[in-house]
Amino acid sequence: MKSTLLLLAVFTFGQLVNAQTTPAAKPAEAKMKTFVDALMKKMTLDEKIGQLNLPGSGDIVTGQASNSDIGKKIKDGQVGGLFNIKSVAKIKAVQKVAVEETRLKIPMIFGMDVIHGYETVFPIPLGLSCTWDMKVIERSAQIAAQEASADGINWTFSPMVDIARDPRWGRIAEGNGEDAYLGSRIAAAMVRGYQGNGTYKNNNIMACVKHYAMYGAAEAGRDYNTTDMSRVRMYNEYLPPYKAAADAGAGSMMASFNEVEGIPATGSKFLMTDVLRKQWGFKGFVVTDYTGINEMEAHGMGDLKQVSALALNAGIDMDMVGEGFLTTLKKSLQEGKITTAQIDAACRRILEAKYKLGLFDDPYRYCNEERAAKEVFTDANRKEARAIAAQSFVLLKNQGNILPIKKSASIALIGPLGNNKENMPGTWSVAADFSKATSVLEGLRSVLGTSARVTYAKGSFLDDDSLFEQRAGMFGKSFDRDGRTKQQLLDEAISIASQSDVIVAALGESAEMSGECSSRSDIEIPQTQKELLMALLKTGKPVVLVLFTGRPLALKWENENVPAILNVWFGGSEAGFAIADVLFGDVNPSGKLSTTFPQNVGQVPIFYSHKNTGRPLGEGKWFEKFRSNYLDVSNDPVYPFGYGLSYSNFYYSDVKLSSNTLKAGQTITATVTVTNNSKVDGKEVVQLYTRDMVGSITRPVKELKGFQKIELKAGESKTVTFTISVNDLKFYNSNLKFVAEPGDFKLFIGGNSRDVKEVAFKLL
Repeated sequence: MKSTLLLLAVFTFGQLVNAQTTPAAKPAEAKMKTFVDALMKKMTLDEKIGQLNLPGSGDIVTGQASNSDIGKKIKDGQVGGLFNIKSVAKIKAVQKVAVEETRLKIPMIFGMDVIHGYETVFPIPLGLSCTWDMKVIERSAQIAAQEASADGINWTFSPMVDIARDPRWGRIAEGNGEDAYLGSRIAAAMVRGYQGNGTYKNNNIMACVKHYAMYGAAEAGRDYNTTDMSRVRMYNEYLPPYKAAADAGAGSMMASFNEVEGIPATGSKFLMTDVLRKQWGFKGFVVTDYTGINEMEAHGMGDLKQVSALALNAGIDMDMVGEGFLTTLKKSLQEGKITTAQIDAACRRILEAKYKLGLFDDPYRYCNEERAAKEVFTDANRKEARAIAAQSFVLLKNQGNILPIKKSASIALIGPLGNNKENMPGTWSVAADFSKATSVLEGLRSVLGTSARVTYAKGSFLDDDSLFEQRAGMFGKSFDRDGRTKQQLLDEAISIASQSDVIVAALGESAEMSGECSSRSDIEIPQTQKELLMALLKTGKPVVLVLFTGRPLALKWENENVPAILNVWFGGSEAGFAIADVLFGDVNPSGKLSTTFPQNVGQVPIFYSHKNTGRPLGEGKWFEKFRSNYLDVSNDPVYPFGYGLSYSNFYYSDVKLSSNTLKAGQTITATVTVTNNSKVDGKEVVQLYTRDMVGSITRPVKELKGFQKIELKAGESKTVTFTISVNDLKFYNSNLKFVAEPGDFKLFIGGNSRDVKEVAFKLL
């Protein structure tokens, strides 16, 4: 494919440049090695172990850093870095303790969960993935790095690249969906956005790829739960995004909480050493997740001393929060459970990271008060965030072209999420100032200006269960029940709706109904909101469902009954403006789903690249006895992977191949003409899939192999070309060899994984 070939060409070119500049690169590496060697010769064993310790920011108060509990540990050489401490003033004060009040004056690294923006918040990662636009995604990370670095941060615990196919799992919101190819492209883009070209200017930060590995495959969709799969599935479907991030030069990796093959990832030598370092050649350092070492005790792997030794032996370099390394490694060394060489290797990797960040040259290079005042939450950054958010929205249904709404219409905005700015940034927006976020109501009125005819009613609770609502409204994102009854809320909504031309129903999940420790066994819209929606439909007014969610929801009833549905995920600090832009047609929606939406939770896990059974259901059939299907529901999803509508209509021609055979060392091209046969300019994501018809192991019914996002003016046609090589057809076989096997293939091109044109070719 053209897009894949271009990506390969970039990597090849990068390798060529590296080869040509080796004489220059080697002196730089040699200089770093000389520096680190000299420093480590001066370090005591305790100081080396101290570099492996990453506590939280603890009790630090401005002006008291030196006297805090953390400050005392820093003075004693027991801290390698801190995380989730915010502001130049605090970070500078703590760094001063490290470089002016310790024996060797080793600077610290400062991390933060900069997941989808800093103070300027972008859509949640699952939403960002639906742009299918690598430039946009890379740019979001670049802006996040600029803002975070201006505020003293030089390390982010992002990107999260876990493949997730179970929408019950709350952390699906933080990833890039279900597909390894799309996930790999996004992983590399995010690393480039954060780190730049790898030279770490003071507006770049070090990426930390998480959660390594297979965290998104937790059993039952319950967070932190067991993961178990074959290595064939692991290598083909789950590991590629981590490898893509490593290949892009990510400076660090984070171990996941789950177990893999009976061993917690934090203690897995197979993952941390055999795959990551030996197979992939990763040179950065590996940090645990929060108390990941300590939690191996509950897994049944031994006491703190045992599991700490297990983690170091596996290849872990830095211990987040648990202080197992700090308190036990010296004793384990004396007992011969670990070696000095292992401690030295871990310490070296952390010192090298600090060296690459330039902290030994200038420990305060990320502590510039002028930058913090000028580069955080700027008008320019907010403008880009607004545009990016609008591109992440997915139009799921638009019966009768209800959308876009005419600006002359009177609008009833109804729903618990219609005037709630705190929830707009979404989960894991730890640096955001929620008071600066924009609600849907503010966005509509801003875009309409003085002519705004928008009235608002809450309409319902987020959920009838007040305790559930509390759990779903954590971290300052509450819904403040005002004492009114359910009926009073509904009556007000119906009264307002009856006086409007169109109803905009802002419903769905709250921000904290997805994210960490926010798994759900029921993935429908809460019942009280569904009842509100039913009542609004009974008014006979046109209803537009503006859907907030951090996961694929089961929307069978909504799809069958609501005329227009716009999925806006959680769009970030500028969400309200971006939603208004799309609702009124100032922006034509172009988002495409990166996950499959099931009919109900019973279909989960459901994903497009599944394999056939020996008794597949016949094409177009709903049910056949003794076939792989359900009694009560079809096998089909409500919305397939890659799906998304537009205010434009796109027509695809038949696919043409340059040849129906492909040989090693050669390529073939596939072309399709896409026509915008509407009166509205729009963007379309043209998607290429293949299927290996016969293999030495069973192969998926479709695999994404390329995509191009194109822009077409009204009435315009464009010919899109993909180039396919043998490398595009490779997979890991039962011996974990990366091979392409001769035989018959199908190739599909279309606007989603379901609605495609197909052709056949043969690999010789």
